[in-house]
Amino acid sequence: MTTGDRLHFIGTATTVMSLGSFTLLTDPNFLHRGQRAYLGWGLSSRRLTNPAIEPEALPTLDAVLLSHLHGDHFDRVSRERLDRSTPVLSTPHAVRRLGSWGFDAHALETWDQHTLTKAGEQLRVTAVPAVHARGLLGKMLPPVMGSVLEHIADGQVRRCVYVSGDTLTGAHVDEVRDRFPAIDAAVVHLGGTRVLLRTVTMDGPMGVDFVERSRPKVVVPVHHDDYTVFRSPLGDFVERAGAAGLAADLRCPARGEVVSLAPGATGD
Repeated sequence: MTTGDRLHFIGTATTVMSLGSFTLLTDPNFLHRGQRAYLGWGLSSRRLTNPAIEPEALPTLDAVLLSHLHGDHFDRVSRERLDRSTPVLSTPHAVRRLGSWGFDAHALETWDQHTLTKAGEQLRVTAVPAVHARGLLGKMLPPVMGSVLEHIADGQVRRCVYVSGDTLTGAHVDEVRDRFPAIDAAVVHLGGTRVLLRTVTMDGPMGVDFVERSRPKVVVPVHHDDYTVFRSPLGDFVERAGAAGLAADLRCPARGEVVSLAPGATGD
């Protein structure tokens, strides 16, 4: 069971995660190279890459995990081609819109939990704080949630995965660590996204600080090279992580690659 915990990187923050018997899709973005994602307030960004697969190639899903409603996290392709009966877990802001589109959407306020049950196992999803931007820009951007996923078997948490969402680092990450002191893996949204001259997702130094605060055993970077608004390449984070001597095992999948989320694993 342990070696089956894995992440298939589709592109941007879109992944297919398998934890025990559960399969989740995160932040579905299936636009193609050259198409534009709309970010609100008249802003958009051109995609530079293609997704590794199309929505029709997805496996059977138990849920969709959506950090927030931005065009590079839930796009018009997802709206048109995803199965609306699959539960979508997201912020109240996103759920209002998703519900109006006919999706089975479930709202999570910060620290709320939603539990999926299947074949005697549970997957507990906890919404955790995230800060897309500070000050006035933070009020302009849609609310974001991070997520902690706990796979439970025989009454015991056997895997704990932290999905950062589009967030800056800071004291809110310490709160997450206080509540979840044994994080096996963190899926970290990077890219150093710049909007209106402000950084709204973690760049290399911020990503290192996030990892030092959350202290996962495994780190999987995503959301770093797909759009023109991304300004901090993955290599910057990797270099700074090495210089900082991070204890975490850094696993950097290319689009289409699968990596294990199990600490100590060398592959599936």
